[in-house]
Amino acid sequence: MPKKNNYDSKDIKILEGLEAVRKRPAMYIGSTGPTGLHHLIWEVVDNSVDEAMAGRCTQIRVELEKDGSVTVTDNGSGIPVKRHTKSKISALTTVLTTLHAGGKFESGAYTVSGGLHGVGVSVVNALSVDLKVEVWRDGFAYTQEFKLGKPKTKEPKKGAALKKTGTKINFIPDPSIFEETQVYDYDTVEERLRQTAFLNKGLKVVLVDNRVKPKTEETYLYKNGLKDFVEHLNDGYETLHEKIISFNTSLKGSEIDVALQWKVDDEVVIKSFANNIDTIEGGTHEQGMRTSITSAINSFAKARNLHQDISLTGEDIREGLTAVISVRVQQPQFEGQTKTKLGNTELNGHVQKVVNKELPEWLKKNTRDGRNLVERCAVAAKARMNAKKARELTKRKSILETSGLPGKLADCSSTDPVECELFIVEGDSAAGPAKQARDSRIQAILPIRGKIMNVQKVSENRALQNTEISSLIKAIGTGINKYYDGEQSRYYKVVILTDADVDGAHIRTLLLTFFFKFMRGLFGDNNEKSKIWISEPPLYRIKSTSGIEYLKNDKGLEEYKKVNKNKKFDVSRFKGLGEMNANELWDTSMNPETRTLTRVTIADGKAAEAKAAEMFETLMGTDIAKKKSFIQNNAQDVRFLDI
Repeated sequence: MPKKNNYDSKDIKILEGLEAVRKRPAMYIGSTGPTGLHHLIWEVVDNSVDEAMAGRCTQIRVELEKDGSVTVTDNGSGIPVKRHTKSKISALTTVLTTLHAGGKFESGAYTVSGGLHGVGVSVVNALSVDLKVEVWRDGFAYTQEFKLGKPKTKEPKKGAALKKTGTKINFIPDPSIFEETQVYDYDTVEERLRQTAFLNKGLKVVLVDNRVKPKTEETYLYKNGLKDFVEHLNDGYETLHEKIISFNTSLKGSEIDVALQWKVDDEVVIKSFANNIDTIEGGTHEQGMRTSITSAINSFAKARNLHQDISLTGEDIREGLTAVISVRVQQPQFEGQTKTKLGNTELNGHVQKVVNKELPEWLKKNTRDGRNLVERCAVAAKARMNAKKARELTKRKSILETSGLPGKLADCSSTDPVECELFIVEGDSAAGPAKQARDSRIQAILPIRGKIMNVQKVSENRALQNTEISSLIKAIGTGINKYYDGEQSRYYKVVILTDADVDGAHIRTLLLTFFFKFMRGLFGDNNEKSKIWISEPPLYRIKSTSGIEYLKNDKGLEEYKKVNKNKKFDVSRFKGLGEMNANELWDTSMNPETRTLTRVTIADGKAAEAKAAEMFETLMGTDIAKKKSFIQNNAQDVRFLDI
């Protein structure tokens, strides 16, 4: 086609209504994979939570339906239905069909809320095949239905008279948008709703799964809020002090809620939230809490002449800490629609002021616990200093030294990191065909044993003694943690290539956990700069008269059988990458023209870390019944497991 060198007004396309959402859905919900699919539920639930924060809602009910839809019901005030003064149509229709329309922009409707962009429920509507809404307010029931974001009727239908108030929304995600899956994961929804109940003291949240027989129903209601949250997070651990430190106060229009408890275990768990939004990348509120905790503990130690010969750093003091901070702000400033980091500069000072007042008071009233805490911090400081001396003494022979590459690494010939790719494969059986298949100029292969260490609960020194981890560090070349230098990365892409089964998924989780804990810089400062990728090899090979096809998973096989039920074909299931010949592995997983790669985000790394932590806690915790259930349910799927 001839190149068009200019454009004018006729080339400008205006996307009407919610057309922009359907054209670029990832801009509004992050992705069209499982994360984006579940984001639809969060958007609807967050609207109900905003009603709760405004004091107008005490119960939220979420139902996973047999037809794949989701129903969210609350007993809030109900979305207004009267005609909007500007749009000249019902406010209900306006909210569901117009971006940036909602009650969150006027200070009178909601003092604080999570959905400040006003795109939530309208985006859900745009990305649903069907959406039905029922509103109870002003003494009547009102209903309206939508298809692909467009109303089936111009106005809501007025129904029977009643006294209750609230909103009920049922939606079915559009399979043409969410091609990867339309199935909601119960555990993911459960975790989010439980978290919502923790953050909203006294709010009753109910989760119903109508997809199973008999249906299941769970209720989450926490009267102590963040104290219950910390107790839940520390379940199964030995704690350093029995009483959970907690305080809630308001300062200059911001509500600040904090709960803290130290464990004997080394793991640090810090969770932060702003207006009920999980700020997984932290922000000013979390930074303020970290700074003030360090200051308060040091001041307590100094006042009582405890270990004055040791300088306690923030890292020493946070070792073993489980902390949750939740703030509610009238005008929160988030980084992007996904809201993963809080940017309000004033919150840093506000939180420091509150914690610097409340934590010293708690330590003064609980002197014995305070002294035990300082002793624990001192042990951490001594271990840190000893480790530093050991590293300095053995620097030239250090495991972090990247001049000697691991023996199993089949490196590429190019010296330009921008074009180089490192494929991490499971075992020598997969490494053989991978080495034969690769483009040796730009693609390197590093085989690892399936039994890779779960670094979630181990110290840095122990992790560095593991052969597989040593090989990963040497091959990538960046160093780890405070010695990490992204400029030294030998590869622009680090690709995890494991079997397309449950065991492969476990290994991916362990690898992502390692990268997240020791090489977090590989994830970049935003999702587009992440160097970590996952290759998705097929699970099935189909042979027929028309040729060979590859299918990624069981769902793909089921769909293929339905479409080709009158066709003769043979199905082969790959037990592992080692069963593929070099050509198959190249075509399906390594060829840049035909492979499927998924870029891993910082949120994925956080999720992997949480999953690995859950695995560790289940197998090493004190709950025998839970441990037995896990082993029984997973024994057939797991070949290698090292915690």
